[in-house]
Amino acid sequence: MSKQVLHIENLEMSITSAGRTSHILRGVNLTVEAGQVHALVGESGGGKSMVTRCATGLTPPGARITGGHIFLNGKDVTQAHEREWRRLRGPVVSMVLQDPLTALNPLRRIGAQIEDVLRLHSGLRGDALRKECLALLEKVHIRDPERVRQLYPYELSGGMRQRVVIAIAWACKPQLIICDEPTTALDVTVQKEVLRLIRELAREGQGVLFVTHDLGVVAKLADHMSVIHTGRILESGAVADVYREPKHPYTRALLGATPRFDRPGHQLTPVSESLIESLQAEAHQIDALRNAA
Repeated sequence: MSKQVLHIENLEMSITSAGRTSHILRGVNLTVEAGQVHALVGESGGGKSMVTRCATGLTPPGARITGGHIFLNGKDVTQAHEREWRRLRGPVVSMVLQDPLTALNPLRRIGAQIEDVLRLHSGLRGDALRKECLALLEKVHIRDPERVRQLYPYELSGGMRQRVVIAIAWACKPQLIICDEPTTALDVTVQKEVLRLIRELAREGQGVLFVTHDLGVVAKLADHMSVIHTGRILESGAVADVYREPKHPYTRALLGATPRFDRPGHQLTPVSESLIESLQAEAHQIDALRNAA
């Protein structure tokens, strides 16, 4: 039986700012299992990043979980304090961010940044620390790891920097790795290499939550997917099943707007005006509820 490394159950979250409360997540249910890649798909502003923030204890100021539960590796962390989250980040959950240049410290060498994580969570010191750092760089397919270990982030290409960020996320062998749009800023060739690395994480036994708006990437990478819109999960299932027979109109609209190179005669399906109107009406209704709250 597969092990659930992340289980989110009926999650509700709101943010209060300038005296107004907005409901951001509404009854979100999502499960990531060990050894699998689960894609969280949706347009910008749909709630994808807020789900990842809740799952890492990094919610913004004014945010409050008002309902539901978050289980990491079987433990309920819904109301965990920051001290407990610091113990969980690294050994239990880690994250690969979209922009590696901002994720890395520009003033510190690559090796120092990887070794900081290892020193903090594994207790390694001296030569053992250096060897583990080099092993991680080799694991993410970086050539000449000893040379790269001495470089600063600005001396690496975007693809190399993203590999370093993956190495840091992988350092403590966490149960769950969250990848938040990690290939958006990369060219197609480098994207393919990074996706291969992420797939390797799952083969090592980690669960991967992959956040994206790119359904082409989902088809190549993920085992399961959940479609989110305006803070609600509209549809979940195995990728093959959702692609073959999408149930929700929003999912069908997303898939209809995605080129299908496996079907040479496929034409992009225009989004119907009725669907646009229904989504706009839903958005207006949510805005009205937020204003009344």
